[in-house]
Amino acid sequence: MDPDQAIQIARRDFLVSSARGIGGVALASLFARDGLLGASPVRGASPAPGPGRVHPSTFAPRAKNCIFLFMEGGVSQIDLFDPKPRLNELHGQKMPESLTKNVRFAFIQKESAVLWGSPHGFRRGGQSGTEFGALLPRIGACADDIALVRSMHTDAFNHHPGELLMYCGSPMLGRPSVGSWVNYALGSESRDLPGYVVLTAGRAASGGTTMFSSGFLPSNYAGVVFRSQGEPVLDLRDPPGLAAEARHLGLDALRDFDRLRQTAVGDPEIAARIASYELAARMQLAAPELTDLSREPESIRAAYGVDRDAGGLTAYRGGGPEAFPTFAKNCLLARRMVERGVRFVAIHHASWDHHNDLDADLKFNCRVVDQPVAALLQDLKQRGLLDETLVVWASEFGRTPLGENRPGFAKVTGRDHHPFAFSIWMAGGGIRGGQVIGETDEIGWNIARDPVHVNDLHATMLHLFGLNHERLTHRHQGRDFRLTDVGGKVVSRLVA
Repeated sequence: MDPDQAIQIARRDFLVSSARGIGGVALASLFARDGLLGASPVRGASPAPGPGRVHPSTFAPRAKNCIFLFMEGGVSQIDLFDPKPRLNELHGQKMPESLTKNVRFAFIQKESAVLWGSPHGFRRGGQSGTEFGALLPRIGACADDIALVRSMHTDAFNHHPGELLMYCGSPMLGRPSVGSWVNYALGSESRDLPGYVVLTAGRAASGGTTMFSSGFLPSNYAGVVFRSQGEPVLDLRDPPGLAAEARHLGLDALRDFDRLRQTAVGDPEIAARIASYELAARMQLAAPELTDLSREPESIRAAYGVDRDAGGLTAYRGGGPEAFPTFAKNCLLARRMVERGVRFVAIHHASWDHHNDLDADLKFNCRVVDQPVAALLQDLKQRGLLDETLVVWASEFGRTPLGENRPGFAKVTGRDHHPFAFSIWMAGGGIRGGQVIGETDEIGWNIARDPVHVNDLHATMLHLFGLNHERLTHRHQGRDFRLTDVGGKVVSRLVA
């Protein structure tokens, strides 16, 4: 190596490039002293593990995979998950000023806002009798497998910060997504597919791909977005006229150049790039087989509703009629992915941002998701996969028990953003189903019992994967970062 170049190598890069011989023994000793070798996945996890290389958990995991159902926009818990008979009785009345005095809204005009009950009924499901909105009858029928959390709260009241917080544990840009953290800690069981895949339906997410970013972790931990039309992953196919041998030689040359550079500078991002190129080559064969749903029995396709239409319903927020088959296919693809070892699958549906036209749009969105999500839970259970597959339904926040009276709207037909109390649910992967966690007050404004923060949700998810959320860290710019930031506690009642 050129002496001038060697002088320029940073101390950390020097340790990486000299980790052989005596230097390697010394470095291993330091790692062992700090508990970074052996079974611990924290900071000792390889920055770019090869496909199929799996890191051990801290303790016995309950979940091996996760399907993260994200309903972007803010699902109305008042109408779907948290029945409030008293709110219906008070419909049209003013809420006490003491509750809204220091509250910041996105659009509501506090002076003239009134309480807004729900016209949608609730039904008890399963032997547990958990109440779910009548608009979600099939999901409600799975109540005995579901733990419903009615006491979620978050720190963000606008979409992009809220989405970042729910996905990345922080409302700030540049943090790794929960799927990235899980794969960083445990590696991927799939050799031919990414460890973290994102499937989308409906409108584009307001935060774009920032929620699926690897942040300061190596880039091969980022979520790979599979498209719903055309090629599942852009540029996966060879250009026309490129011979297989030429492609093979080109990739080999690129790998050799990257390895030479990696040896010289010790940059972990180069190792991530090498892993990504090699994975892309294997995906050329694996992705078409994965996305070919014609191999599924007709009974399975019908159960998910792969070939259904909108049944005459229309709504611009939920993505239009094409959202019906797209979301159904995504749920079926998610099951096929976890069967093939994909560690984390995010299914993103937008939008549930119902500031107006709540009744019509909510019926549309519920029809989009109810059948496929219920079929996913039942299919996983029938195949013996639900016990090791954690399924999470989440949104960035909920909706207000106040009707939205934004200027310019002739009448109140929707709800504003509500971060103080909303609902999510979890199933499978070590979750104790058939129960309700937490409680809100009689109008659904504040949490009355057992509050659960977003960081608590993430701590619990990592716990189910056999990971201690306080030890899963990555040093960046002189600080040890973690998914749960400086908070988070495991919600033990959720764990079976």
